Amino acid sequence: MKRKIELKNVKGTYDYLPNEQRIRNFINDTLKDIFEKYGYQPLETPILCYYDLLAGKYDETNDLLNEIYKLSDQGKRNLGLRYDLTVPFAKFITITKDLKMPFKRYEIGKVFRDGPVKTGRDREFIQCDVDVVGIQGQMIEGELISLFIEGYKKLGIDVVVRYNSRKLMSGLIIEQGIASDLVSNVITIIDKLDKIDEKELLKEFNNLGIDNYKAIDLLNIFKLDLAQLNKKYESNNNELIKLGLNELNELEEYIDNYKDNVKFTATLARGQEYYTGNVFEVYSKNNELSCSLGGGGRYDNMITNFINDGNSYPAVGISFGLSTIYEILKNKEEFKNKSLIDIYIIPIDTKKESLTLANKLRKLGYKVDIEMNNRKVKKCFEFANKEKIPYVIILGDEEIKNNYFNLKDMNSGEQIKIENINEIDKIIKR
Repeated sequence: MKRKIELKNVKGTYDYLPNEQRIRNFINDTLKDIFEKYGYQPLETPILCYYDLLAGKYDETNDLLNEIYKLSDQGKRNLGLRYDLTVPFAKFITITKDLKMPFKRYEIGKVFRDGPVKTGRDREFIQCDVDVVGIQGQMIEGELISLFIEGYKKLGIDVVVRYNSRKLMSGLIIEQGIASDLVSNVITIIDKLDKIDEKELLKEFNNLGIDNYKAIDLLNIFKLDLAQLNKKYESNNNELIKLGLNELNELEEYIDNYKDNVKFTATLARGQEYYTGNVFEVYSKNNELSCSLGGGGRYDNMITNFINDGNSYPAVGISFGLSTIYEILKNKEEFKNKSLIDIYIIPIDTKKESLTLANKLRKLGYKVDIEMNNRKVKKCFEFANKEKIPYVIILGDEEIKNNYFNLKDMNSGEQIKIENINEIDKIIKR
């Protein structure tokens, strides 16, 4: 018996129609140009990874582990689909010998997370990452923030980059007398301050054994801005607080020119525990989407621990969320009304000559389609209008005999006689 196949996509995965994919290609191409402008080199890493590599040092209760797609091969090895591009990059640095430092790379590729599905958050999606290994200090972080801002500007999105320090967060929590083994859980709760109400937050603190008085004191500290934190802890000897504030203050010097596009946010943590210093998240200034459009941060320990040769391998990176960027751009008029085709040729018993003309126009840089199903001219014009093709050529015996063709502007209805194909540029640009 034949098995009945259910023809539908897995939840959180999508087919993208040509016009939709054109927008996604535009995002990729724009970001590639920006990445290379900043000196980052292309790299590709495998989608399929050993599960232990992906799991790292997370304990089994970590939410991220629950989102890894797990599988095995014929050798019964435990594998998984990568959930980001950072861990495979760290693996690449570890196993690649004689790599010159610092090493700057970009990668655009698919990642997979078996998590909740909502607008801008899918289960199969593309990340666009840049990472650098071998540079300490905040100068490189300032450069990455400028890359963020310029990249989104090129895509036509006005953004604000929020930034904070995981070191500072850890120091502030410990300073309140909370046990160090609870710091990671407390950071996760604090990161939700803008997302859920205070009553729910207090309940989560209580579940960790932290009473309401201590929890409220802690939340009040995380409502302070950077200037207030600097003043409050200027004489404090907590090493994590000192390091965190010093790194944030240095970063502020490098991003001074971007005051309208940056914002210190004391509660920002990022989900991954591998972040060791400053972290970043990007949001639309115009609230086109409420979720983040990108993020990143410093993760100095990951590659250092992988290699474990006694040397330090400082690393920092950022990621642009293609799915969230796409959700914003797909509603913009310039993408709604633009055709994938520049010129559509309708042959009237002139198929060979039409193909020759099409290839000449393609050599001039135009995207050209030809009617090949012998549809009536009326139907061809209906197709051109539906596809928003700006120009149509009807090529018949008369045109071939007298060595010309008529270019019809579908927007204005104007028909222009062209006797020299090289003149077409002037007509279309006009």
